[in-house]
Amino acid sequence: MPYSATYLTQAPAREAMDQSRGAVLLEFGTPWCGHCARAAPLVRAALASYPELPHVKVQDGPGQRLGRSFGVKLWPTLVFLRDGAEVARLVRPQTEGAIADALAQISAHTD
Repeated sequence: MPYSATYLTQAPAREAMDQSRGAVLLEFGTPWCGHCARAAPLVRAALASYPELPHVKVQDGPGQRLGRSFGVKLWPTLVFLRDGAEVARLVRPQTEGAIADALAQISAHTD
């Protein structure tokens, strides 16, 4: 599952994220967020080297439990998971390199 340009309006359950296997990039934001739009090409470029990595892009906001369970306060927030555990987090990433570094962290971890 490569880069996802579309936000899921129905977020997966926290339990599903906690039980995920392998590396997953979980992104929180909204379609109308300027910071999210600015980060989108950076995320897309960084994920180009990881075509098989799941990118779960969740529309966040009031009443959205998944974002609250991860303590999301600003958009976009990128949560890098490995086997359901948070390995890295970026809030409002400014460079492709920062995203690539975090992706390398979750890809480098082995079972």
